[in-house]
Amino acid sequence: MAAKKPENMTFEATLDELETIVGDLEQGDLPLEEALKQFERGVSLSRAGQQKLQHAEQQVKILMQTSEGEQLVDMPQDDTIA
Repeated sequence: MAAKKPENMTFEATLDELETIVGDLEQGDLPLEEALKQFERGVSLSRAGQQKLQHAEQQVKILMQTSEGEQLVDMPQDDTIA
C-alpha cells in the first residue's frame, strides 16, 4: 500500500509515523538505501507537521482577536503541555 501524502494526513498520524521512522533509524538495522528513503519521508512528515502547527497557531490567534481589533495576546507558554 502506498504511503499517504503528509499534507493529507492528520497531525496525529503524521507524528505517529514520524516516531516510527525515528525508531527504525535509531535501531540502525536498515540498509543504506532504505534508511535514506525513510529519512526523506521523515523530513516530509516533519515539514507537513510544522505547517499544520503554524496553521493551528494562526487560527488560535485569529480566534483570540476581539471584535474591536485589539492587539493579539500571546498565549502563555506552559512547560507541562506536551
